[in-house]
Amino acid sequence: MSQEQGYNSAYTYDSFQGTSFHARAVFSDESPYFRTPNEPRSGDLVSVRIRTLRDNVDQVFLISGSRREQLTRAFSRGAFDFYEIYITVERETLYYYFELRKGEEVYYYNKMGISRDLAKRNSFRLAPNFSTPAWAKGAVMYQIYTDRFCNGDPTNDVLTREYYYIDDYSNKVTDWNQPPENMDVRNFYGGDLEGVLQKLDYLKELGVEVIYLNPIFVSPSNHKYDIQDYDHVDPHLGRIVCDGGNLLEWGDHDNSHASRFCTRVTESANLNASDDLLADLIAEIHKRGMRLILDGVFNHCGSFNKWMDRERIYVGQEGYEPGAYVDASSPYHSFFKFNNEHAWPNNEFYEGWWNHKTLPKLNYEESPALVEYILHVGRKWVSAPYCADGWRLDVAADLGYTREYNHSFWKRFRTEVKQANPDAIILAEHYGNASEWLEGDEWDTVMNYDAFMEPVSWFLTGMEKHSDAFDPTLLGNGEAFASAMRYHLASFMGPSLMCAMNELDNHDHSRFLTRTNHRVGRVQNLGWWAAGQDIEPAVLREAVLIQMTFIGAPTIYYGDEAGVVGFTDPDNRRTYPWGNEDHDLLAFYRAAIALHKGHEAFRDGSIKDLGCGYQYVSYGRFTDTEQLVCVVNSADAMTPVELPVWETGIPREGCCEMEEVFVTDKWGYGAGGERRQVHNGILTLDLRPYEAVVLRNV
Repeated sequence: MSQEQGYNSAYTYDSFQGTSFHARAVFSDESPYFRTPNEPRSGDLVSVRIRTLRDNVDQVFLISGSRREQLTRAFSRGAFDFYEIYITVERETLYYYFELRKGEEVYYYNKMGISRDLAKRNSFRLAPNFSTPAWAKGAVMYQIYTDRFCNGDPTNDVLTREYYYIDDYSNKVTDWNQPPENMDVRNFYGGDLEGVLQKLDYLKELGVEVIYLNPIFVSPSNHKYDIQDYDHVDPHLGRIVCDGGNLLEWGDHDNSHASRFCTRVTESANLNASDDLLADLIAEIHKRGMRLILDGVFNHCGSFNKWMDRERIYVGQEGYEPGAYVDASSPYHSFFKFNNEHAWPNNEFYEGWWNHKTLPKLNYEESPALVEYILHVGRKWVSAPYCADGWRLDVAADLGYTREYNHSFWKRFRTEVKQANPDAIILAEHYGNASEWLEGDEWDTVMNYDAFMEPVSWFLTGMEKHSDAFDPTLLGNGEAFASAMRYHLASFMGPSLMCAMNELDNHDHSRFLTRTNHRVGRVQNLGWWAAGQDIEPAVLREAVLIQMTFIGAPTIYYGDEAGVVGFTDPDNRRTYPWGNEDHDLLAFYRAAIALHKGHEAFRDGSIKDLGCGYQYVSYGRFTDTEQLVCVVNSADAMTPVELPVWETGIPREGCCEMEEVFVTDKWGYGAGGERRQVHNGILTLDLRPYEAVVLRNV
């Protein structure tokens, strides 16, 4: 489609399929503006609303199963009539959609919009007794990969040859600015919880409200998704108060000889001191009005885990039972699935996640003791004295061996965690449609790949999230962006959507700034230097502005605000460049975060597509008292647009003004301040190259 063809695609009709019915005016969602109370309890009387163009429909009905009830026109405001019905909710989830009648014409409205066909699968949903934490809705989150953030305590650093893991020795990296190697799992830069503690004021000043830590429990890797001991913080990230023993000699690969490592990770003084440090850190975070989310890796553990003890680290250690790898009579035997019951001692025939022997899969279905242990872990860290504010769940849909068991476990996990800390969040990693886990009795929400990271990346960069592919047909394709967002947003209930983790990148994907150079590949074939070549910071700024104005919780991956680049894992795990930050970008992040926090509509307001076409997307965020419009030009060229801003509640007739409150383009950014004329509800703009602008009704 040419630029000229896309010019008016946002506003091409005042009717629907040749009728006098105005489809674009019709709107409802699951925000507090259209449903009150928004998170009702069983027995509550709930107001449900839908709006239409004033005097444009004759009747509106709410349909739920066999139930069909007429709404009354409650009030009119501006160009709209608001229809309302009161419903007493019971215990079961309520699925509903709307039927609108105008003369002989019949239309249906659900989460996908207006249709002449009945489509129950995209109904609005209301789950009584389901709520997500108020603090998480629209919260600015910040993800920290602890080893690469800040080294606050050099005395706890992992040492070279402290132990042997995946065909080589542990390695202490002495140059903080050295890029990660292709095989990086054993390399340690020394970042720790003390470093996070020392940077809390920096994070507070940046505008962060929630810190999410990648795993911090005892583990032999820097990523720590191979947990060694769920009961304790890794002293290499915490405190080592009792040290001693030997490093491995060159040529010795037997970790039972790694006495320095064994002392550090099994000595109770070190473990308790490290746990105390986490409690102190969380207390300091709470003092600053912030929250902390821990990473829970419950689908699998690590081969070093004390329950398995493949490395014989815990053999003979006081207070530890024999591991299942070592002894068939181990109390942890049932925690794993062994395929040869006659291979002890040192039984190698256990199931690993994706066949990785370093990642033994946990055998929940056959081990009630394992279930109780993990539930204990889930409760422990959100309870006193730690009081963490929730869990991010790694590969949560993979837990167990059947989908049925997976659901039953997460239902119980939710019950246990919420009883321990009712204000804790349960946030899962999941690719694809997560709606079956988001019915109100399992997860609160997810890392939002489908309805945020991927559509934003394709639209602004044309790049797949690992930088594994470039698709020029999706670069600047606003219609594809709108279609993807409409489809994937429909899978969320409102309470889940408002706290969904909206990331541009993270520890598993290439840095967004690197994607702006359109280089396809990974660090091993392109080289680490290529990640920073031909990047376009203006495109990153546009992405951040979308992040700060879209529905959900904007989540920054540490260092993005300082200009860190990198291809996908492990290159995306570069260190935070203390002293070498991109200060212009850092100032931009502060301003964009302040914009987000300065408008309630960005936290819990409605969101509506205002038209997306060739090289641009636009949407409105609004409540009954505030109307904001966001427009983004993906092109390195001028792009003219016409936007039906009246759909946010701005007057549809006559003239009024909107004021720019934030602008970024190819050359910089600022608070704007320029006023734009709106004529009969239409805003006309000539967007500059790589311009993204936020306007508000004045």
